[in-house]
Amino acid sequence: MKGTFLIRMMLAVVSMLTIACSNDETVQANAQSTTATGRTLVAYYSYTGNCRDIVSELTKQLQADVVEITPVDKTQKYEANGYAIGTQLLNTIKANPNDASSYPAIDPVSANLANYDNIIIVTPLWWSQMAAIMQTYLFQQSKQMEGKHVGLIVSSHSSGISGVVKDAKRLLPDVIWMGDALHISNSNRSNTSSLLQNWLQTLNFKQNDTETQTMYITIGNATQSVTLADTKAAQELAERLQNGPITVTLSSSGGFEIWGSLGFSLTSSNEQMTAKPGDVILYNSSNICIFYGSNSWSYTRIGKIDGLSESELRSFLKAGENNIQVTLSLSAETTNIENTVISDDMSDTYYTLGGVPVEYPSHGMFIKRGKKVVL
Repeated sequence: MKGTFLIRMMLAVVSMLTIACSNDETVQANAQSTTATGRTLVAYYSYTGNCRDIVSELTKQLQADVVEITPVDKTQKYEANGYAIGTQLLNTIKANPNDASSYPAIDPVSANLANYDNIIIVTPLWWSQMAAIMQTYLFQQSKQMEGKHVGLIVSSHSSGISGVVKDAKRLLPDVIWMGDALHISNSNRSNTSSLLQNWLQTLNFKQNDTETQTMYITIGNATQSVTLADTKAAQELAERLQNGPITVTLSSSGGFEIWGSLGFSLTSSNEQMTAKPGDVILYNSSNICIFYGSNSWSYTRIGKIDGLSESELRSFLKAGENNIQVTLSLSAETTNIENTVISDDMSDTYYTLGGVPVEYPSHGMFIKRGKKVVL
């Protein structure tokens, strides 16, 4: 159904130029978050691949949407002739920083910042300054970022990042900085994973203002919890489920999802995104898609399955099969989970309600030492 679009998107990414001053480029990812925060967006610009790699690692540790900032003119070699073009762009901005025409043109960005509480900026350093392309994005979105909690990651070869931090504070004077900027350079790049892990623990993320609601998905004898998104569609689905469980028939599609008709429509609030493993998505108002892989499209969020790895999701969702009976409910107790309790394992291993071992459980209901536990 949507596989052709995914292939086109992948080809477009591969064809984009790799360039620049601090070695950086693109990814759209998601991950398991260890903290219950408000919705988070990662916005990045990358020229040679390093920022792409940082974002890829970051989204293994933090649940977030990702948007790439790209220039309209993709033919420029910013590093040519001793970085003459890149330096010219920076000098033009420096001469008239309040003039929109001073900033190089970028492609339209689909992410609506009103949907996010926290924003993490990942940018390369150009000659001790923030890359001009990222400066354009922050200049254009400054008003929309007012009051947001913002973090900054800077990638460079070896130069210090004080100039980039100064640029960020000039461009975003009214945000709430979540903590100190993280500097990833060639000397510590091999430690990116641990650097990000330690840095994330220091950030002051804005927490959700509203109580999250949980839905349960049952397939066969297995049940897994879903944290519902703060969307009208999720709210409407929860209201319908108050009248009792709903069973739908879904089938595998594209090697990344199971999907099918809900039998009724919900309110769409579509945005271009890359859905990731565990995402529960509304498509065309009346179809539910549950992902065990990834795909880029215009979707409305419903929620996210808690605590399962990609391989565990594939097993739970019966990836590759068709005519899968899927029951949605607001209570795990409606799924006869008593029959799934594993009574002969007294280890500290966590299991899904269907008996699948979980290496790193996060939020949801699990079995441990033969008893149901909620994390």
